[in-house]
Amino acid sequence: MKTSRVSRVVQMLTTLQSGRPRKAGELSKIFGISRRTLYRDLKELERIGVTPSFSPEHKGYQISREQFLPPINLNLQEALSVLLLIHKMRGQIQLPFKNAALLAALKIESTLPPRVRRYCESALEKISARANAQAPTPKTPGLDRVFGIIQSATAQRRKVAIRYDSFFDERVIECDLSAYHLFYNQRAWYVVGYSSVHKEVRTFKLNRIKDARILDTQYNDGENFDLSDYIGSAWSMIPEGRIYNVRLRFSPKVAGNVAEVQWHGSQKVERDDDGSVIIEFRVDGLNEITWWVLGYGDQVEVLAPLQLRRRLAETAKKMAEINSD
Repeated sequence: MKTSRVSRVVQMLTTLQSGRPRKAGELSKIFGISRRTLYRDLKELERIGVTPSFSPEHKGYQISREQFLPPINLNLQEALSVLLLIHKMRGQIQLPFKNAALLAALKIESTLPPRVRRYCESALEKISARANAQAPTPKTPGLDRVFGIIQSATAQRRKVAIRYDSFFDERVIECDLSAYHLFYNQRAWYVVGYSSVHKEVRTFKLNRIKDARILDTQYNDGENFDLSDYIGSAWSMIPEGRIYNVRLRFSPKVAGNVAEVQWHGSQKVERDDDGSVIIEFRVDGLNEITWWVLGYGDQVEVLAPLQLRRRLAETAKKMAEINSD
């Protein structure tokens, strides 16, 4: 939804909260739009969870104040942080209910004191955010619906039937999922829960869920599920059940940039006189860290374990064969 339309919908929201029903013709005249556009805007309000009611007696629309939370007072930093997240960062993460978030930001702006609003507008003009050009955020058309279903199932502790395009199984699978936890990692949303097909706790990527529906069946397990315990020592998010001591030497060219980031909780850094660094990790599984190491090309040497060194050597060999003249 374009910002101009969002702004109009916010104004319509305020108008319909005024306390008296507004006829369709009156609303069309106020906002300078056709009735067809008006009805689309009313549908947009319904889609984000605000349902205008129609009064047959007055032949008009209005919105009950009961549908909204009471107003809150934000200080300058609180207002700026919320607006920064929504206006500048919503393109960097797959934000569920993105239109609703944009509406919320515009509503916040409209209620700010003039001095605070001017400060926020000026500050935001000088702040930008860009996704990593090498790893753009993938588009997820059905995110709102899938996220809403999974979140509702999690809150009610009810199982959800999903159809999932499994990269690992190389086919679409169907399973009943006891959804324990939703989380965002590496530009995508995931749900962790017990799978009836795999007979164990598994991780599912939301943008690969083709269909989802909440079942009547409730689940009793997972009450003490802890995401940190589940991920454990995994490099990113998927543990493989075996711990490896990884030891890497980074050349002086990239050593500074690599060493200044805390990549993993187990990280240990040794600096050499020649400017290179040796970094150690204790990780569960090699699949995830393999791709991270490959990203540094010939600027990194695997000192341990041997399995990782062989993996990279084999991958490099295949890359050379594919890209040879």
